[in-house]
Amino acid sequence: MRRLFLDTYFQARSTVPREFRMVLRRHLAKRSMRLCAASWPINQLAGTAPDWWTGWPDNKKFAFVLTHDAEGKKGLNRCRELAEMEISLGFRSSFNFVPEGEYATPRSLRDFLTAHGFEVGVHDLRHDGKLYSSRKNFRQHAQRINQYLTEWGAVGFRSGFMLHNFDWLCDLNIHYDASSFDTDPFEPQPDSVNTIFPFWVDRRDGSGYVELPYTLPQDSTLFLLLQQSGIDTWIQKLDWVAQHGGLALLNVHPDYLSFNGIRRSSEYRAQLYQSFLEYVNSRYRQEAWFALPRDIAAYVHRVKSCFPLQNVKPPSATRRVHSSADRPDRQVPPVPIPYGRTPHHLIAPSDWHLCGKRVAMVMFSFYPVSKGMRVDLICLAESAEDPKHEVLSGIDVLRVPIKRRRGSIFMYGFQYSSFLLISSAIVAARSLTHGYDLVYVHNMPDFLVLSALIPKIFGAKVILDLHDPMPELMTTIFGLQPDTLPVRFLKRLERWSIALADSVITVNRACAKLFTSRSCPPQKMNIVMNSPDERIFHLQPPHADAGETNAPDKPFVIMYHGSLVERNGLDLAVDALAQVRQSVPNAQLRIYGAYTAFLGRVMDSIRRMGLQQAVQYLGPKSLEELVGAIEECDVGIIPNRRSIFTELNTPTRIFEYLALGKPVIAPLAAGVRDYFDDGSLVFFELGNAEDLAEKIEYVFSRPADATEITRRGQEVYQQHDWASERLRLTALVTGLLSTKTRIDSVSLAAESANVKECNL
Repeated sequence: MRRLFLDTYFQARSTVPREFRMVLRRHLAKRSMRLCAASWPINQLAGTAPDWWTGWPDNKKFAFVLTHDAEGKKGLNRCRELAEMEISLGFRSSFNFVPEGEYATPRSLRDFLTAHGFEVGVHDLRHDGKLYSSRKNFRQHAQRINQYLTEWGAVGFRSGFMLHNFDWLCDLNIHYDASSFDTDPFEPQPDSVNTIFPFWVDRRDGSGYVELPYTLPQDSTLFLLLQQSGIDTWIQKLDWVAQHGGLALLNVHPDYLSFNGIRRSSEYRAQLYQSFLEYVNSRYRQEAWFALPRDIAAYVHRVKSCFPLQNVKPPSATRRVHSSADRPDRQVPPVPIPYGRTPHHLIAPSDWHLCGKRVAMVMFSFYPVSKGMRVDLICLAESAEDPKHEVLSGIDVLRVPIKRRRGSIFMYGFQYSSFLLISSAIVAARSLTHGYDLVYVHNMPDFLVLSALIPKIFGAKVILDLHDPMPELMTTIFGLQPDTLPVRFLKRLERWSIALADSVITVNRACAKLFTSRSCPPQKMNIVMNSPDERIFHLQPPHADAGETNAPDKPFVIMYHGSLVERNGLDLAVDALAQVRQSVPNAQLRIYGAYTAFLGRVMDSIRRMGLQQAVQYLGPKSLEELVGAIEECDVGIIPNRRSIFTELNTPTRIFEYLALGKPVIAPLAAGVRDYFDDGSLVFFELGNAEDLAEKIEYVFSRPADATEITRRGQEVYQQHDWASERLRLTALVTGLLSTKTRIDSVSLAAESANVKECNL
């Protein structure tokens, strides 16, 4: 649909007066400015340097590149004057010409430019917006473009209107392409690449080309579209790129420069560009590598030839963080596929196919603020104050104003059905203009996958993320028997929902076994585990400090954090505490999570037992605050009650305690035993408060043993850290969306977010 929209636009473009087009574009630009204020002109995500990055030649702070696209005769006629301005200021640049446009590029001009140290490149074929109208059309045009590349001695290319398809561009005999950008919401194809560094695109035959995104706003955007009167935006962005050591690449059009002081509506004063160059000279002459695009491409080629790309592991992705300690809902998976925005400067091969893709994510949950993704996310509004539509860290968030309430099974059904209808309408409407490549749906409920029906008809792939087995969870919540009609109906819904999806993800081996045994073909099933955000939960070595806790003035702190619901067994923890205090009188229980009616009942029980001084309820906490709380505790507990659901569960909280070097007491359940053995975790019998108390006393009295168990538990955790799980997720998405090309790579700048959680 996006291709159809672009084809229609470019078909009609020549018949619409330029002034009218500009009025319309300015109106749309105002909206884009509001929506993208957090990611334009500076997208913080784009500033992350690749792992392989050792700097620019001669230890320069950053690279500075100038390019020019001559779109029409007027621009062609101004190229010499523009080049002479740059020569006088000590700059050189690349001039890109349209081979079969409204002008013919004189050989004399090309010779003048190359003789004076400039570069000449090819700019589209006809500059009519039709180059990418079809694969067949591009192949035919690529043959002619290659002829001009050879004739002109050019090694670089840039598409008209910054349209691009990195796969198709492999047909060109180029060293580099410059048709992308780190962030630019004003282009017809606004899929930013989210990096201010060059990256390599591999043709899979041993050759490839370098992609050079422009990172400073185009002159036409600033002075014609947004009608700015100064160069402050250029300076602001340049200073930021320089600070982050990236590539500062600017594209200036000679068509829009007024050299004679007479400025038309489609022009701006050349003095603005000259002033910017003077600023660059005065501020960065000694710090920048002033290069031509071909020089940058050659440098990346050299780096690639001596860097063992295939052995490089991308860094941890930026993951979504939950806004409260209780995490009542699963976390939005960081599907690293957002609309071509995945930073892929020399990234892992499996991530390459995610470039240029657009994703809709649908979840019956709240959206916690995060960085790293730019996707369309349809979710619940957590409160009436939440805006219904906003862009947060590049994510286009649409909140559905449905109040989520816990209640009867009919209340759940009503809320789920209402959300399904609204989200389906939103996704269907936006798919007509956004052209989704992927719809990523979170259960619960399973049938929310129906919201992806319209995009799927138009060719989108669908992933159903089954965080929780819905029949088992509802059985646990409402005390239903497995053979009752509601449970049988939920199992049938599960089977139907999985049938609609192209691929299914779940959180652990136990859940995967369950789904494949009754509703999911094994080839559809994938496991991507929850894992803490390593940027927040920094791995710390375990250490025994129980000796300190024996001091009478220092409490032995037992910590619980998570959803405060009956199945998670907080009441068992209180019963265990009462027993522990007989031998460890300074034992304390600290509780973190959002208040619920169940917590109210537990607090009443605490008062009746006289444990008010030994129990502290400290409310919900952010992940960053949880780190401090875990560091202050002596042992973490997962006191689950026994149920068919908790038997399957692998709580992420286990990993969070282990990451920070703290002992954790976990339930002896299949979902946990699939990964941990007796030597790597302290287990207690599910639902047994006495056994839980004994294990707490064990950790207190035998700190050295507890420390050794924690160390071995960390080894298990490190096998499933987010860096590893993220690769599984990107490989899955790549398999759904892949085409022939890939990027051989070295780094992934920040992607987004933590993946699912089966531990409601």
